[in-house]
Amino acid sequence: MKEVECIPYRETGYFNDLILDYLDQKDSIKKFISDFPDLQAFKARMEAKQDFSPQFRNTLVASLKEQYEECSIEINGLLKDNIESLSLTNTFTVTTGHQLNILSGPLYFIYKIVSTINLAKKLKAEYPDQNFVPIYWMASEDHDFEEISFINLFGGKLRWHNNLKGAVGEMPPFGFGKVIDELEEHLGPGLQAAEIVQIFRDAYHEHPNLSQATRYLVNKLFAEQGLVVVDANRKDLKQLMLPHFKKDLFSNEIHEAVSSQSDELEQAYFTQVFPREINLFYLQPGSRERIERKGDKWLVLNTEIQFTAAELEAELEAYPERFSPNVVLRPLYQEVILPNLAYIGGGGELAYWFQLKSMFEAEKVPFPLLILRNSVLLCPAKWSNRLEDLGLKVTDLFQGLESLKSSYLKERFPEDAELSRFDEKLEHMFKELEEIAQLTDQSMLGAVNAQRQKQLNGIANLRKKLIRAEKRRSKEAMEKLDRIYYALFPKASLQERHDNLSPYYSDYGRDLITKLLTELDPLDFRFTLIHL
Repeated sequence: MKEVECIPYRETGYFNDLILDYLDQKDSIKKFISDFPDLQAFKARMEAKQDFSPQFRNTLVASLKEQYEECSIEINGLLKDNIESLSLTNTFTVTTGHQLNILSGPLYFIYKIVSTINLAKKLKAEYPDQNFVPIYWMASEDHDFEEISFINLFGGKLRWHNNLKGAVGEMPPFGFGKVIDELEEHLGPGLQAAEIVQIFRDAYHEHPNLSQATRYLVNKLFAEQGLVVVDANRKDLKQLMLPHFKKDLFSNEIHEAVSSQSDELEQAYFTQVFPREINLFYLQPGSRERIERKGDKWLVLNTEIQFTAAELEAELEAYPERFSPNVVLRPLYQEVILPNLAYIGGGGELAYWFQLKSMFEAEKVPFPLLILRNSVLLCPAKWSNRLEDLGLKVTDLFQGLESLKSSYLKERFPEDAELSRFDEKLEHMFKELEEIAQLTDQSMLGAVNAQRQKQLNGIANLRKKLIRAEKRRSKEAMEKLDRIYYALFPKASLQERHDNLSPYYSDYGRDLITKLLTELDPLDFRFTLIHL
């Protein structure tokens, strides 16, 4: 058995036509992107970013150093080289982004980061005179606490209960010790289990908020790879975005640009997000609320705060950190403050990026290449072995459990379980009876057809009974299939969208991270199966 297998995304059944057509480089996608992703396409993206502002570079470097110092993380090695290189005109970034899920969230968060690190390495090999820095854009301003407050673990949920509101990155990890204690109990003893638990304790016990805890956690896992974590919820970085924030607040151009492209995309596929006339929130401690214009006033919803145009402009100039971009404006913010070439994301993320190119053109900001992150199924040896005992492969699971069971039974049924040859014989017989009826008395055709349907229904009922009988006979194999399938496809979903890193780290330690860094190719657009 190969340790690593790759299968086309179309054969997984888990990706929509928009993403599949993008991977197939269909003409219908061209108008929504800068280019299809390959190594040569990056040359044009570097040319588009070659005039990236030296002032912006210096501001970015200073901000990053401050962010790491606040977190008491020593900037050294490749991390130091990468941060300092961002001030150079021949340095570019490749970026992924994600919410601040507790305890690293679902596995695909790790795959996003690995894809980004490996893309930077591939680019350096192809363009050795340039520098390429992998970036994790930490979405610290999101305010959906419910979405980030739990992980799936061993068939249940491990949840952090809290009533905090506002931007999740600013939330203090009150009561998080109980969460980690429970995790430790579930993982059980072992050096590798103890290692990941200690990383979590150091992250959440030693840092004042989720933003710093997440930076520490990600750095602990990937510092040797030179991954740079950007928290853009900073006054110095948001000042660079002021012209675009003003346009969003005081004109309708961004809304119109995104709406126009979204309408085009909707005609052929679907839209993922919906632009608003104003795509900014107003941030306060414990609060992140939308801004809406009502006549000559700008209101902060669910508060008493309101501004005139002059007051709002003064507020923005004095306190840009109080203004937070939504999902539409955040990609623009990223590309304004980074010398970025590509964004690496999942299918849902790329779907909304396909709505945004016209906004970038209107704002005169280069649009990045879009890269579908690596998708992975981790298959521990015990499940591979059990599948092999049944005469099956891991790839067979992608057809879905019921389909797999049916095909399994068909292949092993002693006779034709579908009784299709009897259907064919009946059809042939009744066709002859129709011909006889037409020659004798055409009024008999109805009786012939009624008898045909009666016989076909009888065969169908018999078919169901035979299959049920075979399923009873194969009950043990069916139960094995159930256990294997739901172990690898929890809740009939992709493992990467459900499972957390900690059980796998507990079993395989840092070797798992090394394996991912070794095996995942960010420009090989196929689904990866890794046998552990």
